[in-house]
Amino acid sequence: MRVLVTGGCGFIGANFIYYMLSKYPDVEIVNLDKLTYAGNLANLRPLEQGPDKERYFFVHGDIADPGAVSGIFEKFRIDAVVNFAAESHVDRSINDPAPFVTTNVLGTQNLLWTAQEKSVPRFVHISTDEVYGSLGAEGKFTESSSLAPNSPYSASKAAADMLVRAYHKTYAFPAVITRCSNNYGPYQFPEKLIPLMFKNAQEDKPLPIYGDGQNVRDWIYVTDHCLGVDLALRKGRPGAIYNFGGDAEKTNLEVVKTLLKQLGKPESLISFVKDRPGHDRRYAMDFSLARKELGFKPEHTFEQGLEKTLSWYRENQEWMQSVQSGAYLEFMKQWYEDR
Repeated sequence: MRVLVTGGCGFIGANFIYYMLSKYPDVEIVNLDKLTYAGNLANLRPLEQGPDKERYFFVHGDIADPGAVSGIFEKFRIDAVVNFAAESHVDRSINDPAPFVTTNVLGTQNLLWTAQEKSVPRFVHISTDEVYGSLGAEGKFTESSSLAPNSPYSASKAAADMLVRAYHKTYAFPAVITRCSNNYGPYQFPEKLIPLMFKNAQEDKPLPIYGDGQNVRDWIYVTDHCLGVDLALRKGRPGAIYNFGGDAEKTNLEVVKTLLKQLGKPESLISFVKDRPGHDRRYAMDFSLARKELGFKPEHTFEQGLEKTLSWYRENQEWMQSVQSGAYLEFMKQWYEDR
């Protein structure tokens, strides 16, 4: 089985490639990545010398480029597509929505069109719980919940989801959509909450938390998400949507306090900053459909996953330093100045 993974040099995509190659000796991976600021070739460097190097192929390209995408299908026989490629940071989408529309909407359309023309037998589109909007104090998102995105990022992902749905309805294209809660784990770019808090805590710098810190997210360890995507790829019903969650609702303040406790750092490092526009109050995922149809169940508690994540960051300081430069640092500097 040869799988085209888009965005494979990013956080979740890289973890998925490692997961698939380690679990299935008959799987080959073609990784298409544009290598934006969050796409790092170093994330997959061990594959270049490891035992799985003959089953891994990297292509530098953009999913929004018709030539790049069609070229892959001409060169390789592709049995399945898993689309991780996306601009994904909410703060960046507030500053400039255009790249999010280009990659997340037009890129998905281009990928769908080519895969449909080539009669690819399986297409898995990776979406997010953010397309559902915000929950009140009770209840959880189900696959039938209305879409109500509140940021340019989530709006672009919702639009992409609608395109995937339309391709299934119009062309009977065998596509599946997955929507997942907040991921954490190795290789996550340090603009996201947990790696950013780890970095600042290690340097005894303030840990900025938006608003009152009571925004709630359901957290899932990244390899549990990879398990879900694998199950959707192999068992998912064409046209279906599957929610994945970690069954670990935490406020942002709880997450940061747990992180500080595991690192042995004082809570006095916490600093509350002005809330960001359109900040959703609560997400929570009902993944009972995925449990019933796919046999999905997260294998890590939040505390277990966080311990593994922090250990990985401690052991990979060189990786952390390599991504804490250039465009990322300039963006974060400007963002906090604007707050």
